[in-house]
Amino acid sequence: MIDRHGAAFIDSIETPWLNERMAWITELGSVTWLVIASIFVCVFIWFAYDRKRWRLFYFAVAMIGISVLTKLLKVTFERKRPDLLEEFDGTGFSFPSGHSTGPMVFYGFLVYLVAKSELKKWLKWTLCGLLSFLILLIGMSRVYLSVHYVTDVLAGFALGLTWLVICILILEYTLWRKKK
Repeated sequence: MIDRHGAAFIDSIETPWLNERMAWITELGSVTWLVIASIFVCVFIWFAYDRKRWRLFYFAVAMIGISVLTKLLKVTFERKRPDLLEEFDGTGFSFPSGHSTGPMVFYGFLVYLVAKSELKKWLKWTLCGLLSFLILLIGMSRVYLSVHYVTDVLAGFALGLTWLVICILILEYTLWRKKK
């Protein structure tokens, strides 16, 4: 039912202008973009956190782990997509949305790094808010472009957030143990 309502809503707001924007936004959750951006984040973490390279390790575990989990669930559920649109990375199975799991972990880890940084409070809130909004936009773009159902995206968000929280909790525990 939620998938039907989501599709109906998208049909009601679809415009050429929005089609272009959503196509661009969806690329910020693509495998290619996330791999390239992850390499840059790894380099940043390597140099920014001199003696605390555990962040680098857990970031890598988070990104590789969510990729494996998403693929395993896709082949387990084998849910067909609403439309097969290779133009927007709409290939393979639909559930859960990899464009929701990957960005949730990638941008979510950036939110964690920003929140733990020594930036001014207003800048932290602004960056964390923008990154969180981007996660939601990427997920919405998948439904808008008709390559995922709403439930694929919601499940992707839930899986990504769960995995992200597990990785961050273990990281924080590791850092706490190192201090002792």
